[in-house]
Order: sequence, then C-alpha cells, then structure tokens
Amino acid sequence: MPKSKKRNSRAGGQQKNVQPFSDEDASVETMSHCSSFSDAASFTDEGPEVEEEATQEDFEYKLKGFIDLTLDKSAKTRQTALDGLKNALATKILYEFILERRMTLTDSIERCLRKGKSEEQRTAASLACLLCSQLGAGIESEEVFRTLQPVLKNIVCDGTASGQARQACVTAYGLCCFITTDDVTDLYTAMECLENLFTKSYQKEKVTANTPLHTRSLLTWALLLTICPTAEVKKKLEMHLHKLPSLLSCDDVNMRIAAGETLALLFELAREGDADFLYEDMEHLAQTLRALATDGTKHRAKIDRRKQRSVFRDVLRAVEEGGFPTETIKFGPERMYIDSWVKKHTYDTFKELLGSGMQYHLQANEFLRNVFELGPPVMVDAGTLKTMKISRFEKHLYNSAAFKARTKARSKFRDKRTDVGEFF
Repeated sequence: MPKSKKRNSRAGGQQKNVQPFSDEDASVETMSHCSSFSDAASFTDEGPEVEEEATQEDFEYKLKGFIDLTLDKSAKTRQTALDGLKNALATKILYEFILERRMTLTDSIERCLRKGKSEEQRTAASLACLLCSQLGAGIESEEVFRTLQPVLKNIVCDGTASGQARQACVTAYGLCCFITTDDVTDLYTAMECLENLFTKSYQKEKVTANTPLHTRSLLTWALLLTICPTAEVKKKLEMHLHKLPSLLSCDDVNMRIAAGETLALLFELAREGDADFLYEDMEHLAQTLRALATDGTKHRAKIDRRKQRSVFRDVLRAVEEGGFPTETIKFGPERMYIDSWVKKHTYDTFKELLGSGMQYHLQANEFLRNVFELGPPVMVDAGTLKTMKISRFEKHLYNSAAFKARTKARSKFRDKRTDVGEFF
C-alpha cells in the first residue's frame, strides 16, 4: 500500500486549548452549549435536506463547539461531544478541517482516554481511528499515532481496565498502526502485544471474561499480518498455524468464527508465498471444519449454529481448495469485488468502523480507495447522477422480484426442511 510522507503545507499548528468550564455551577452554560450544537446523532438523523440547507460555516461551527466541549468537566458533555465528532467523521470527508486541528483533536482524544471511563474511552478510541483514516497515510497521521500509541497500549495491557474499553483500544491500536506506520518495528511491536493476548486462549475451551478481548485481538492481529513482509508472514505461520485450530473448539461462537476466518486468511497468505504449500495435519483440520460447517448441536443457540455453518462452509472450501466466494459491493456508480480473504478482512474492519458511512468513504476517501485499489475518486455531475436513477415503479418491481427469489431460497434451505449434509 503506497504511503505518501509529504507534509501538507496548509496544515495548521496546534490550536489554543479551550479551558473547561470553571466549576459545576456552570452547568447552565454547558447545557446551552449542548443544545446549540444539537445532539450527537444530528449528523445522521437530520436528513439530506437539512444538511443541504446548512452552510459549511454552520457545520464547522458545530464541530468547533464539539472540540471545545471535549475538555468539559462533565463526563456527559464530553461524551456528547465525542459522539458528535465521531458521527461527523464517519459520514463526511473533513480533511481540510481536521488537518488544521489535528493536534487539538489528538490532545482531546488522549485526555479522554486517560481520564474517561469505559464508554468515553471506547468512543475516544473510535475517534482516533476515524481521525487517522481521514488524514490517510502520511506524516500528519503518524504524528497522531505516535502521541496516542503509549496510552492505547497501556489500556490494552491493563487488566484492571474495562473489558469493552480494552477491546476498543485493541482495534484503535491495530487500525491506526495499519493506516500510519511505515516502520516495521512499530508493526512488529503491535503484533507482539496482540499475540500476548489471544494466545492465552490456546487450549482453553471454556469462555472467560477475557474471551471477547482475545477474539478482538486475534482479528486485529490478522489485519496487521496482511501488511507484513513475506519473511515475517512465513515466521508467523510457523508460530501460529498449528496452534490456531485449538481455538475452533472454544465454546464462544465469535471466537470459533474469528479463528476459522483467520485460518482461511493464513492459508491464503501461505499459498501466495509458496504455491506448493502443504499443511501437515490437513485431514484432521478438514474434519474439524466440516463438523463445524454441519454443526447441529442443540445446546447451542440456533442463530449461532446458522451463522457458524455459513462461515465454515466458506472456510472449509478455502482451506481445502483455496477458493473464495466473490462478493460485489456497490457504491454510487462504482462496484468493488471482494475476491480474497485479505480483502474481505480489511473491508469488514473498516465497515465496522464507518458503519453506514462506508459507501460514502469508498467514493470519496482517497486513503480507503488506495487500500482497495479503486483509483482516484470518480467525479460524477448532477445530470449524470439523475440519468442513473431508476424510477420508483421500476425500483418497486425490482424489490418485489428480489423478495420472491429470497423467500424461495430461504424456504428451500430452511434447516427444518433440508438435511444439512446435502451441502457436501
């Protein structure tokens, strides 16, 4: 993934810190600020009509207000401000705005990570990821990561911290490293930190309070593995490929699925490096994956069994044959094909971060387009967009046909009516 290290000449320095309100008696002033800046969901709930009417100055005024309020003494006010900034960065491209205020934002995020409680730390960690994804790969985002790296790592390794906060910081630590770093030393340090977490679940079938943290660490580690040099990938394969199958027997369905998808990704990387790659215990692994792909164990939730079977059918095919079921992602006038486990894992990671803003960022975020090799953003004028839109009646006919086809397919493959063994 090419990364430019040119500093933008228009980048501003650190803004003057806004002093928090002096004491709790200023709560009336605080609430008046909150009401004037609207609530955190305003960026996604107000609708396109309101956004079109609002001027860019008004929008930036709201964002400046949220940045100021991240220094407030009230935890509730800080949380509202963080949510507002998070929603704005997830749904809009704000490169110029945040470039001038990146150090102020970084200081606010660091403060919330250090001083805040669980929910505030989680939101601040997500905001750190969004900030780096907007800045892209360059010196500016690397400065952000250098500042936040120590506090993120401390929370990840702190056994007394909130479990959910640690999970969010694991994602932020790994994803910011994925976006910003060109130094393999930082990359290897992050991977070692994550390995120290998820390897604790090796040979442990019972679910513990840390199982969700270990699951998140495994997925983030797999993301970083996709950008490692070939020699390092080979070393990691030798370390983990024969141990990862033990996680398939974990009682937690999310850990089993994470382990299965990571195995598929490792096999894909191994075959890219060596076309003649052979796994020593293939027969036993295939048997385990086949059992999970046809699992009908009654003590497990039905929805978990269905989700697990769907994933492990693809994992089994990837391990045995090296295939991947291609998916098509449509955004605006463009399409992207997810045709490998590496690409799927990267897409899923950013989709979880950006949510409903993923399609917009695929269209306009230069860094994300670079990651998925989409080229420069496509400029489409309003007239062309209008001709591309289908009528409401045509859309209704299409949805009706899709609904009928989906209903037939679900009826055909419904668990109660079909022997799951027929898939193989």
